[in-house]
Amino acid sequence: MAVTRLSGGTTPANGSDPRTFPTIWNATADVIEANETAIDSLALTSLSGVSITSPVDNQLLTYNGTNWVNEVPAVPAVPAGSVLQVVSAIRTDSIATTSGTFTDVTGVTVTLTPVSVASKMFILVTGVVSNNNSGFATPMNIVRNGTAIGQSTGGDSANQSMVVYTASAANGSGFAASFFDSPSSVAAQTYKLQFAVGGGTGFLGRPAVNNNGPSPTVITVMEVAG
Repeated sequence: MAVTRLSGGTTPANGSDPRTFPTIWNATADVIEANETAIDSLALTSLSGVSITSPVDNQLLTYNGTNWVNEVPAVPAVPAGSVLQVVSAIRTDSIATTSGTFTDVTGVTVTLTPVSVASKMFILVTGVVSNNNSGFATPMNIVRNGTAIGQSTGGDSANQSMVVYTASAANGSGFAASFFDSPSSVAAQTYKLQFAVGGGTGFLGRPAVNNNGPSPTVITVMEVAG
């Protein structure tokens, strides 16, 4: 530790010589230098009433009413319904299938890690589908970590997240589907879109009879505080 000494003496009452300082300054400097070894080696563990146990980054030394302890600050509570994070993915070209088995829509996939097990995930999927045979259905699934969610029950449209019927092969049918999911986990969650056809050739992102101006397919997932 280096202590800077200043010129001693009594400062003139009129302040004409600002370079002079009371002689007590250097006396104080002598005391500081005499104790500099103890000051340099001062550590929190040498203080009384301080508990340091395996400190990690971002911890603070706080007083708990009895001792000073190191702890990670609590995450401020946010009101239920607050949006904690948003992720989105888009596919800008079209894709076709003739399969009645659900097929992943490549590129329409997002992954996020929830902040809390109490969080809910709001999923929104939008796009355009069509079929070269008018009237055929295009079922779709929203899938989380390999499991379809938001499934319908009963009837011909069971076991799918949504279904779109194309009235005309010359025109695509727009769709928008939303769903609140509760993964109840803080592990990474992957959401994606799948589609299939009930017959003919199904197209996602364009009308069946032409490919003039493909329509983007978008998935957006928002984590909402529970």
